[in-house]
Amino acid sequence: MTTATRRDYYEILSVARDADDKAIKAAYRKLAQQYHPDRNPGDHAAEERFKEAAEAYSVLSDSDKRARYDRFGHQGFEGAGPQGFDPSQFADFSDILGGIFGFGDFGGGRANNGPSPGADLRYDFELTFEQAAFGHTTTLEFRRLETCGACRGTGGDKGAEPDVCSGCNGRGQVRYQQGFLTVARTCPKCGGAGRVVKNPCGECRGEGRVEVERTLEVKIPAGVDTGARLRLTGEGEQGRRGGRRGDLYVILHVAEHEIFEREGADVWSELELTFPQAALGATVEVETLHGPVELEVPPGTQPGKEFRLRSKGMPRLGASGKGDHRVRVAIAVPDPKHLSEEQTELLRRLAELEGKPVRAHDRGVLDKVRDLFA
Repeated sequence: MTTATRRDYYEILSVARDADDKAIKAAYRKLAQQYHPDRNPGDHAAEERFKEAAEAYSVLSDSDKRARYDRFGHQGFEGAGPQGFDPSQFADFSDILGGIFGFGDFGGGRANNGPSPGADLRYDFELTFEQAAFGHTTTLEFRRLETCGACRGTGGDKGAEPDVCSGCNGRGQVRYQQGFLTVARTCPKCGGAGRVVKNPCGECRGEGRVEVERTLEVKIPAGVDTGARLRLTGEGEQGRRGGRRGDLYVILHVAEHEIFEREGADVWSELELTFPQAALGATVEVETLHGPVELEVPPGTQPGKEFRLRSKGMPRLGASGKGDHRVRVAIAVPDPKHLSEEQTELLRRLAELEGKPVRAHDRGVLDKVRDLFA
């Protein structure tokens, strides 16, 4: 490309001449993603556009080169060779394209052969409403990866150390030419570890870890609710090459109760009253988590009325005290089939006194027989 045919670097990146470094970098990143050879295989025009954008960025991202270009244009670089793109010449190229096209450390990479932490484990545990209220101690049984005792975690037979990978010479990456670029990729032979096990351990087959069944006693505090999790530090899987253990997370699920419902630390239940109890008042017994409690129902209590029994609910997790037990009143309407003649007559008499008529009584066969003998 001669000086006469070169396009203006600012025009190539579509930025103003007073654009700051951030705008120049963003413009180049956009063009690099659009015209990168990986996204346009075999497209010579796209490759040229990519080279052109890279050359423009290599000049405009350097304050000294940019100042020379602003003053003299392309002529300012005559005699110094072409301003071609070389990713090893500026450090932020991998920052711009890393993670998009697989570009990494252009200096050769670093093997991932150091300690790596173990994975976290999850254990789902269901407990009853009462266990959640008062706390519970249980024993968990689970399986996890631990350091192989036969090879002491090396993965080699009788504890032999892994050999340096011949595919990458222990760097964990291999380099190859892609068009005009030199690209570093994770070594397919060692998976980036930089070492390989030639004679695997018979117990772990070269993994360095084996699956072991464990039991663990866990104390669940009072007041937990569904979704709460207990973190047991260091009870997860053993890391590779001596890395630290992961953690074990116990996820709690509280079963529903037959008569109680929960709202935070408060517990709700329904109280059925007969019409006379609601109308005239009564002393009734309410079942709570902490045993039966007497409740004074005042005369004229209406359906839906709520009563509060303080500190008879759930313990407050991580705090002192308990929630309340809250009672919602419902009126129990008797089944006519279970009413005696006297009860039916009294209800009918009450309706007459209130001036609110009720449905006429259906005379059955037995009533007609009684009338006949009478």
